[in-house]
Amino acid sequence: MSMKAAYEKKLRAHLDEWNAEIDKLKAKAERAEADAQLQYNEEIAKLQSMRDGAAAKLAELEAAGDDAWEDLKAGIENAWDSMAVAVKSATSRFK
Repeated sequence: MSMKAAYEKKLRAHLDEWNAEIDKLKAKAERAEADAQLQYNEEIAKLQSMRDGAAAKLAELEAAGDDAWEDLKAGIENAWDSMAVAVKSATSRFK
């Protein structure tokens, strides 16, 4: 497996984890009271937007050639770091 393919696989796994966390938040939102539901839904919308941006970066990486993917790596890592922090913050806030 090439370095690029391994990196893509790692990113895809993180994206899958984030999707699962967002789904958990959605389930909690459905059981929450009205005021809390608003907070959940705002946070979920923010996470979904960030996740969509991260997924777009992954698609860009997958489309990049073996030589060009290294150039995309820094931007991807920034998006991934931001998403990881946001997911961790949201899940800890809504325990």
